[in-house]
Parts: sequence; structure tokens; C-alpha cells
Amino acid sequence: MLQIEELRKAYGQRVILNNLNLHIRAGEIYGLLGSNGAGKTTTINILCHLLVADSGRILIKDQPISESTKLLIGVVPQENLLYKSLTCEENLNFFAQIYGLSRAERKQRVEQCLGAVGLADRAKSPAEILSGGMQRRLSMAITLIHQPKLLILDEPTTGLDLEARYEIWDLIRKLQQQGMTILLSTHFLDEAERLCHRIGILKQGQIAAEGSLDELRQLIPASEILVVQTPEEEQVIQRATALGFPMRRYGHELAFWLPKHLELRDIITYFDGIPLDSIARQPARLEHIYREIIQKQDNP
Repeated sequence: MLQIEELRKAYGQRVILNNLNLHIRAGEIYGLLGSNGAGKTTTINILCHLLVADSGRILIKDQPISESTKLLIGVVPQENLLYKSLTCEENLNFFAQIYGLSRAERKQRVEQCLGAVGLADRAKSPAEILSGGMQRRLSMAITLIHQPKLLILDEPTTGLDLEARYEIWDLIRKLQQQGMTILLSTHFLDEAERLCHRIGILKQGQIAAEGSLDELRQLIPASEILVVQTPEEEQVIQRATALGFPMRRYGHELAFWLPKHLELRDIITYFDGIPLDSIARQPARLEHIYREIIQKQDNP
């Protein structure tokens, strides 16, 4: 569906995209992750014709990106672009006119899109009285009005409460099941973990790692993560080091990489004689993989 080849963008000596290569398959949800300044927003802006790349090539459905491919893309930006005093129906009608839909087409598409995002019963409601989650769904309905093939979601759940996030996640899954190809840019790793078929981690303008969650797990030598709380951290670290368990800190948590699955009773035995407040195993998650890739030095 989308192919990005050797894409480069720089501002003077500052290189934002460094020969970026990215391929998104039709019908998948692809998560694009990266720290601030990694190049996510620049990539999206180039796809949306808001920026011009210095070099490289972009193909959408095997067509070079151009004015004619704009209709193949729908974009939900970080901020809702709604006319707050207009009703949901009026907002969609306005954007449908911009895309050149006839009156008959507009009526049909407005009804379809409001139904698709679960807002059919709020058609006559002004956007300003909707909850944050509903406003986000309305923004997605507007993006769908011209029936794009590729949907770009830029931080779609930022600022939403937990229930509203779940609603947006369900909507994203529903759109993918209906055949939509989705590029999801997010800072929420749990969001990418739950929704995405494949994930690309952008670092210094290049894809540093890519694959399904299971494929990304192969990039770190940890079958499980052991999290320990203890008043004697140095003793635990020395014992774990002797056992060959690499140590990491995730926030205030003291953690160790276990190279294979171990029974909890065996793990406790390894730390016999050291006071432990708590000890727990957990699977290697995207947050562990992401942090390792982002913090890894270019010349370790």
C-alpha cells in the first residue's frame, strides 16, 4: 500500500530523515514509534504534502505521490480540526463539499461515516457539546468522508481518558477489519502493542527495528523480565550478575533479564539469604524492547 524509499529531509546540517525506508502492507495496522525528534511528524507531513522531501521516493498503491494521490490518504492530526458550533452532520457535509462530493453522495457518506464511528444518534448535536472521545470519533469520521485507502492517525488518543481510549481502539480495529490500511503514530507503547500487526521504531531518521511484537522480542536476550523490590539492592545485583542475569532499571524498578523461563520457587532460591519485599516475573513487553533499541549506542 505504502512504500517509502531512501527518503531524506534536512534543515541545514540537521538531518531529520536519513534515507528512510518503510513498507506498509495493504490491510495492516502499522505502528510508527520514536522519541521526539526521531522524524515521525516530518514523515507524516511529507506524506500529506505539507513538506517536500530533499530526495527519495514515495509510492501509494504503486503510484508516485502527487496531487492525484491525495484522495487515497486520510489524516487524523493530533488536534481535532472541528467547527465547534456546527453539528456533526454539518461538519461532515462541509468537508464532503471540499472533496467535491455531489449532494446525493454527501447525504449517503455523512450517514455512513457517522454510523461507522458510532455517532449516528448525535448527527444534530453541535461538536462543542461532545465529549473528548466523541470529538475524536467525529474527526475520524471526517477523515473517512472521501473513502481513503490509507488512514494516518497521529497520536489519536492523546488527552483522552481510559474509556475514550478503548472506544478509539475498537474503532481502529473495526476500520482495519473492513479493509483499511492504517499508519498509527503514537507515544503510547501499550496502544501499539495492542493494535499493531507490525511496528517500526524510528531512530535518527531511520527504522532501527521493525516487525511483529514476537519478532521484536527476538532482538533482546530475555525470555522474561524479573522485577525485584528489596532493601538490599546491591546484594541482589551482585547475585544476579553472578547468575548471568543482565540488570536494567525501568523507572524506579530494579529488573533483570531472564534468558529462559524459570519457576518462581527456583528464582527465590537463587536469592536465598537476601531480604526481598517482592519478586515477580513478566513477559518482555514492547516498552522493554523499545527502551533497549532507543538507548542502544551506535557503537556499543
